Amino acid sequence: GLPVGELHEAANGQEALEILKNAWVDLVLSDINMPVMNGYEFLAHMREDPVLKGIPVAVISTEGNQDRIAELEALGISAYVRKPFRPEEIGAVVTKLLNGEAHHAS
Repeated sequence: GLPVGELHEAANGQEALEILKNAWVDLVLSDINMPVMNGYEFLAHMREDPVLKGIPVAVISTEGNQDRIAELEALGISAYVRKPFRPEEIGAVVTKLLNGEAHHAS
């Protein structure tokens, strides 16, 4: 039920960075466990780039370890959603982030 203009999909953090360098993106949804470049590395690269660092990132993962979630928050994630989730949860997170609001869910 969310209006979407363009949707880009990447298999890993490295592919995602290439997409972000070539397309304007309002919001990133990312997992942590990805091949080639994992979510932590991906987020670190995003936050080092002056153009990309302001894009809100929601991490969606099975990771429940609070220390790891704290690491993600230190990298500046805007939201965290733990798998499994209901579609309504993602819809709420996306809506809040696109409206400039922080949202932390588990």
